[in-house]
Amino acid sequence: MIASRIKRFGVGEGLANRFLVTCMALGFASVIIAVVAAAWMTTRTQELSRWVSHTYEVEIAITQALNGVEQAEATRRGYLLTGQEIYRTTYVQAATKVQPALWRVHWLSRDNPEQQRNLAALRRELNDLQRVRNASVALMAAGDRPAAVRLFADETGARRMRRIRDRAGAMVTAERVLLDRRREEQAASLRAFYVTLGIAGVLLVLSALASLATVLRYTSDLGTSRDQLQSLNDSLETLVAERTEDLTRANEEIQRFAYIVSHDLRSPLVNVMGFTAELDAATSAIGELIDRAEERAPDIVTDEARFAAREDLPEAIGFIRTSTQKMDRLINAILKLSREGRRVLLRETVDVAALADGIAASLQHRLDEQGTTITVQRPMPEMTTDRLALEQILSNLIENAVKYLQPGRPGRIVVRGSAWAGRTIIEVEDNGRGISAHDHQRIFDLFRRSGQQDQPGEGIGLAHVRALAYRLGGTIDVRSEFGQGSTFRLSLPTVMNEEAR
Repeated sequence: MIASRIKRFGVGEGLANRFLVTCMALGFASVIIAVVAAAWMTTRTQELSRWVSHTYEVEIAITQALNGVEQAEATRRGYLLTGQEIYRTTYVQAATKVQPALWRVHWLSRDNPEQQRNLAALRRELNDLQRVRNASVALMAAGDRPAAVRLFADETGARRMRRIRDRAGAMVTAERVLLDRRREEQAASLRAFYVTLGIAGVLLVLSALASLATVLRYTSDLGTSRDQLQSLNDSLETLVAERTEDLTRANEEIQRFAYIVSHDLRSPLVNVMGFTAELDAATSAIGELIDRAEERAPDIVTDEARFAAREDLPEAIGFIRTSTQKMDRLINAILKLSREGRRVLLRETVDVAALADGIAASLQHRLDEQGTTITVQRPMPEMTTDRLALEQILSNLIENAVKYLQPGRPGRIVVRGSAWAGRTIIEVEDNGRGISAHDHQRIFDLFRRSGQQDQPGEGIGLAHVRALAYRLGGTIDVRSEFGQGSTFRLSLPTVMNEEAR
């Protein structure tokens, strides 16, 4: 219907569609403008309100300091007139309140140079007044009342008090000027917000009209899409089940492939290791032959033969043996990961704190040698999960913390846990070497390590930890700064679900 009307006015349908899209974009833009303006106004209002409150706080602090000065002056005069001890006690109490109030004024107005200058002048006046006050009170306390009264009469206290009041009044006036200025800024911000909101409202009305036309035009298309969506929803559960089954089969196939490949690699590796041993024995025999030849006919033994028999061959065999041993460890690690992925998880109630205590006890000998302490913070939540998998995770994390401590610094390892929203969060924190930011994800990859390679290992442990955490339905991440220590954060379901099993 709308298309026919558009054609009646000689406008192409494609141009009309672009116009409608433009109108809808304007509508969205108006909404964004309104949201941004509201957010800006809220932030601005909060900031101005904070400054207004700050002004009131400064004014109150100044008033409190001045009240303390006035109260101290009044009680001092009462003490000089009557000699009663209660006035002296009250004077001391009032005088001690002045400096904290002045320090509060100093802290609150630290960003205002003018107020800082006024405060410095006020401090000088108060210090002079305080010295005279203390002297007169001390004379009165010593029983020399005439001298105390003469000191009181000779001082210029009245003029000094007027200067103090004038200086405090100037500071209050300056704060009120700031208060008026901030109120004006707040009113200007509010006016700008209303103008922006009005413009956004006009754009929103225009976009609403264009959107209404679009809805009317494509009502029939929406009906068709709704029917298709209903059909998809009906078959969605079946599709999800099929995809899950495919994923499960693929995962099992990957595990079988890893197991088969690792198993098949071991056979030629064993052959290489065996032939390396034979080469080693043959090298010994060749070395003995070279030694006898040098004794009986040294001319027939060349330097190349002697060097090859005594240095080249042993060195090459040593390299081969080292490489085969490393390959053997890697194959064992792959087999371990493959077997762990096929193991059926068993749900049972686990006391995480007791589990961490047991791991710490097993490492006590190393901890005593290194001067390291492990603290298991309590309380820690109980979990219903696979005990063996959780123990392997915690063992790897705690052993890594012990292994990668910072030399020359007493080790400190903390294990803590908390429960939140049906999940248990376990953290293992240390003050060790730390991990560079670009390695935070890399360390969880298989055969990948970070930092200085001065500790034994093949980069298997954290990959195994992440795989176990995924199987238990959880995740693991790390927060660390290089040289400042690390915190590994494990998030697991408090109760392991059946899908994980």
